[in-house]
Amino acid sequence: MSTNIKQALATLAAGALFGFGLSLSGMVRPEVVLSFLRFEDWGLMLVMGGAVAVVLLAYQGAPRLLQRPLLGGGFEQQKRPWNRDTAVGAALFGVGWGLCGVCPGPAIAGLGTGNLDLLWALAGIALGALVQGLRAK
Repeated sequence: MSTNIKQALATLAAGALFGFGLSLSGMVRPEVVLSFLRFEDWGLMLVMGGAVAVVLLAYQGAPRLLQRPLLGGGFEQQKRPWNRDTAVGAALFGVGWGLCGVCPGPAIAGLGTGNLDLLWALAGIALGALVQGLRAK
């Protein structure tokens, strides 16, 4: 099996696992996210803390345990400096998340649960990305 097919299957499996985890944790429901942001429900803090712990272990452990990534390539760090656009983009993302309780990943996973209202949020996300892309030209 070629490397591209292996990478595509690994990406598909990881995405399915991610979507299932988001759905199981309740992060695909905007009302759950909004109750977390209002400090009424701390369940999502456990979910995010668990995710950060797994990623930290993987990023720190994999290069030490493996000679190279399982599907080829190499381990490398990409350092990007913080600038005004990064800070403004992060603030806008946070405001949007706080207003509607929807993040792109959970919104896509939420479509799988039948919550078609999330299409409005995804349309707004796409519009914002389009405007930024046009602005960056």
